[in-house]
Amino acid sequence: MALAQFTKRKNAVIILVIAAGLGVYAMSVQDQLIVGDVEAGAPEFWPDARYNQDADAIQSKFSVGLDELVILAKADQKGSCINFNIMQTIDDFVWQMQNVPGVQSVKSLSRLIRERNIGNYEANPKFLGVPRSEAMIAANIYRVEMSQALFSNDCTTMPVTIYLTDHKADTLDRLMDAVTQFNDSNVNEHVTFVPAMGNAGIMAATNEIVAKAQTKIELILFAAVGLFCFVTFMSIRATICIVAPLALVAYLANAVMVSLGIGLKVSTLPVLAMGVGVGVDYGIYLFARMKAHMSDGKSLMDSYYESLKEVGTGVVFTSVTMTIGVATWYFSDLKFQADMGILLAYMFFVNMIAAILLIPALANFLYPEKKSA
Repeated sequence: MALAQFTKRKNAVIILVIAAGLGVYAMSVQDQLIVGDVEAGAPEFWPDARYNQDADAIQSKFSVGLDELVILAKADQKGSCINFNIMQTIDDFVWQMQNVPGVQSVKSLSRLIRERNIGNYEANPKFLGVPRSEAMIAANIYRVEMSQALFSNDCTTMPVTIYLTDHKADTLDRLMDAVTQFNDSNVNEHVTFVPAMGNAGIMAATNEIVAKAQTKIELILFAAVGLFCFVTFMSIRATICIVAPLALVAYLANAVMVSLGIGLKVSTLPVLAMGVGVGVDYGIYLFARMKAHMSDGKSLMDSYYESLKEVGTGVVFTSVTMTIGVATWYFSDLKFQADMGILLAYMFFVNMIAAILLIPALANFLYPEKKSA
């Protein structure tokens, strides 16, 4: 009977104020949610996994790493490999990228030309640059193997391979911003820099799409849930009672991800959607029985009390069982599975708590009882 007291106005106001405060907090940390990987190495493994240790060793001892991002320098004329202005622009681009934090090294045709040019003059530092003569540039390119993939057959496309220290979201964002800034300031209309290839390039493109689609996905998800709740009860008030707790828990999940260092990615979006899909069941079970008793003329408090007696045990048992089940994933050898276990455990359990506490509080305002004369 204690839980039924939340149907009273005073208790309902307290619950809704707390919920509003949590909602404001969730929105305030929304910007801190990282889209992409938060840690270096493979996010599926723990930091001490053999793969991540080997990746760290390669990155620390060699000038190349496992994460590479390829930018295509595209010229508008054939034979651009020996054009000084174009090659100098590419060399300027390489210098800009080399100075972006998180970049370990850069491989490009312009860099090879610079290195060969100074080698032809007994390492005289005065000749560390792209020669102005087309003949000298051609001489430096001579015998460059096509397997190095530094230029296309017609010399209109010259890949610039950027090796990164890691593929964290911050690192990829900094690099892509640097590419955009260079393109915006580039005055050479004969060459443009087009991102992106390589495994880091695919990650950067994926993160960009996820960041743009995040709000749309959330709106579509809650619109679908709200629509089916409305079709089920044919009532906007009932839909609000069920969907509002669900939305609060979902947005608080972003705060949980921020605190646990879990990035928002293609692999985590379905997990959040599944948590919402399962969590809505608790509200439907409770509200359906409460509405049935209210239709029989019982008061809001009695209706909610009766619904708890009928389905409350089942709701709590289902939530606790599913929570404990996925919480055991924390002991997995896969870090991704452990993170998703924590996230799902939160969604399954807190959705149940929100449904039990918020539904009667919302119903107090949305279904006011008529006072007898």
